[in-house]
Amino acid sequence: MVRTVGDGVELGLRALALPGFLALRWWSQQGRVADDALPRPRASLGLAVKVALDEFFFATEVVTLRLIAAEERHRIAHEVRSALRLYARRGWLARPALYHRTPPPLERTRFQASSASGVAYDQLSFESGYEPHVGEPGRRRWLSYDANRTAHAWIVRHPGPERPWVVCVPGFRMGNPTVDFTGFRVAWLHEELGLNVAVPVLPFHGPRRVGRRGGDGWLSGDFLDTVHAQAQAVWDARRVIRWLRREGAPAVAAYGVSLGAYTTALLAALEPDLDCVVAGIPAACFLGLARWNAPPVLLRAAERFGFEWERVERLLTVVSPLAFAPRVPQERLYLYAGVADRLAPPHQALELWRHWGEPRLDWYHGSHVSFVFEPDVEVLLREAFRETGVLGRPRRIRAA
Repeated sequence: MVRTVGDGVELGLRALALPGFLALRWWSQQGRVADDALPRPRASLGLAVKVALDEFFFATEVVTLRLIAAEERHRIAHEVRSALRLYARRGWLARPALYHRTPPPLERTRFQASSASGVAYDQLSFESGYEPHVGEPGRRRWLSYDANRTAHAWIVRHPGPERPWVVCVPGFRMGNPTVDFTGFRVAWLHEELGLNVAVPVLPFHGPRRVGRRGGDGWLSGDFLDTVHAQAQAVWDARRVIRWLRREGAPAVAAYGVSLGAYTTALLAALEPDLDCVVAGIPAACFLGLARWNAPPVLLRAAERFGFEWERVERLLTVVSPLAFAPRVPQERLYLYAGVADRLAPPHQALELWRHWGEPRLDWYHGSHVSFVFEPDVEVLLREAFRETGVLGRPRRIRAA
């Protein structure tokens, strides 16, 4: 919803510039990544429609994404430099796992029954408890985001004895039960595979949003906010996972898509007892995504404007899955990706796959958005859960 005349003018200008931006983006991407391990898409009308869905989503982001104001660039540059000095002094750049503290057990919880897409669920709410480190740049601003301090998760549970759980970590702009349940095929996971399902809501998304749309602020160019959002996403998911184990879960799998796959890859580095990890259409490097989706001329202009990409890349080390060795054994790691993904390009999946030691990686003939209705995704999930023993794991009888 447009709130001011200024907002309307900005949206109009962006819409006018959109065709040129998209053409420049497409042209700059041609031949940029050549890798013999990448499968070649087969041209077809169906694939063209899938690619068009990605391009439509990207176009809406170009028009509506809320970026930081120009006058904030000096503050942001100062925060990045200050944070790098702090991170280097405390050894977090060399050993980024030290940046992430182990969250305390989840004690106080609230539940509210509801339903979406024909699925009955409980909305779990709890105080996140995440705070940036004392002395870390951006700490005070982060703690001022009141709605974000309460964490939420959608809980879909079978009655009776405990069953295995899959923790589904949503992607960018998700965080609504209807969208999340559709994207993760929750009814299929719950009814056909017989699993319990938990879907944690990412910071800045759904009921935690601080902007007009869920996700606003995560990728806005305020880089310390990006670090804290990603660190809190991992913190909150770990609290949910540990709560499930305390509740008696006989097995816990983690399954993320897109930005959620990025978060799930970090979980694989911090939670070694996960029974299965699936990274779907994964983002693996934030700066790599920017370099893929923004024409080089704009990135160079941003550099002259004060955004020092080399420093930003070092800053993001503490929340980059490519900086962490996975602690979950390789035989429990799985990936899938679309051969024509226009948002999280296939080479990002390859980077994570290689970093993980080349576990199973399945390709489907589609784009980023089309993962929702790709049958190959269901095949991979079913086989991953079966091969790791998540399916067929005996139910645990909770002690009276």
